[in-house]
Amino acid sequence: QVQFVESGGGLVQSGGSLRLACAVSGRRFSNYAVGWYRQAPGKQRELVAVMTSDLSTNYADSVKGRFTISRDNAKNTVFLQMNNLKPEDTAVYYCNVAPWGSNSWGQGTQVTVSS
Repeated sequence: QVQFVESGGGLVQSGGSLRLACAVSGRRFSNYAVGWYRQAPGKQRELVAVMTSDLSTNYADSVKGRFTISRDNAKNTVFLQMNNLKPEDTAVYYCNVAPWGSNSWGQGTQVTVSS
């Protein structure tokens, strides 16, 4: 079964940066589109960044120009570079296959942006 382990979250001031990482195991990683999702308190989980198997990317309008997704297929790892963070980016961030996710979700990593 595929497993996702997210890391890199933390507390940062508005305008700051964080780099998230996600280690993926149990699946032939390079064949799949992967994405970063986030869930804020009281809100539904949303997909914010996607990278396909051919390295095309797509971003939610709310993060476009600030977030960058990348992947290292050799290390089965997905990254999310987040710049110019805003308080509304506060959420638990998860990675998973895209665009629909799977039955297996990691514990996520908390990102908190203070104003």
